[in-house]
Amino acid sequence: MPCTYPRRILLAVIGMSPQILTETLYALGVSQDDEADAFIPTEIHLLTTSEGARLTRTALLHPDGGQFHSLLADYPQLGCPAFDDSHIHIIRDVGGQPLPDIRTPAENACAADAITALMAELTRDPQAALHVSIAGGRKTMGFYLGYAFSLFARPQDELSHVLVSSPFENHSEFFFPPATPRRLASRDGQHLDTADAAITLARIPVVRLRHGQPQALLNGYASFNETVAAIQQSLAPPHLHINLRAKRTECGSTPVRLSPALLAWLTWWAQQRLNERGPHSWRTANAQEYLALYRNIVGEDAEAYEKAARRLCEGMEKEFFEQNNSKLKRALKEQLGLAATPYLLTNSGKRPYTMCSLSLPVQAITLRC
Repeated sequence: MPCTYPRRILLAVIGMSPQILTETLYALGVSQDDEADAFIPTEIHLLTTSEGARLTRTALLHPDGGQFHSLLADYPQLGCPAFDDSHIHIIRDVGGQPLPDIRTPAENACAADAITALMAELTRDPQAALHVSIAGGRKTMGFYLGYAFSLFARPQDELSHVLVSSPFENHSEFFFPPATPRRLASRDGQHLDTADAAITLARIPVVRLRHGQPQALLNGYASFNETVAAIQQSLAPPHLHINLRAKRTECGSTPVRLSPALLAWLTWWAQQRLNERGPHSWRTANAQEYLALYRNIVGEDAEAYEKAARRLCEGMEKEFFEQNNSKLKRALKEQLGLAATPYLLTNSGKRPYTMCSLSLPVQAITLRC
């Protein structure tokens, strides 16, 4: 369960209503029906504009009446989650300057990239559970945050939207129901009792697509568009393009970097499929065919080729066959994620007579030697 993880992170986007944070934190830790399941964050992260950051510092973190401090004082069960200025992440433009608002398509793109990068970073720690609120910020920010959650979320991560009863929703002086009820004035001059406020948390189920991403994207800092493209690639019809002379391989529209040895190995398997030969085991694999391809790539005098030729001078070696299959599988999965599946070798038969083959349709393979 998320509440059992040692590191518990609350992430939200904030616009001009910083009370979204205190309302969400109250809903998570105070208004839960089952206290044993309450998600009490150990740290909080906000993503916002420069103007949103200013309002957050003033309304929530100010030493004189900051509502975040008031919430923790009223409800000790919330503990002391780490939250200070270093946890406020400001969206910046392509030149690195803080954005005061999100209005133009270019600014929306910067917001999407910032959200994607932060979501990727916070979901790398296997000892952390992430709770994401999409209640704050402009609608596009909430959409991007929810989309990024779908792309990166693990089983322990949760997505929610906080719901505040009327007329307390969007009331500038309401941040949470204080332990000692207070009177507030409504816009029409009526008196409101904070004891009447109801805050609930709507957990949102999502389709989790993390397993479809290449490991390189999960480990790096991909843009929103790059991340979405990686998922789309996993859903596209497969096609293997190999240009041996240019030493270039593409799976679908994605370039794949392979060492000369693995490029020759994949090319050999592609040839077997095009010529409708196989499946193969190490016993039936033609070592000289592979060496000829390898020689075309690196040259006959290359030290790596000479080493492989000596090793395979008497035919294919079992260890060589299995190691190359394993290395090829790892390289494709690291770069393609779920999209690698159609390009992987498939096994048939039972040990010790297991055989392998490339199962792509012949019409899905383009080979230029």
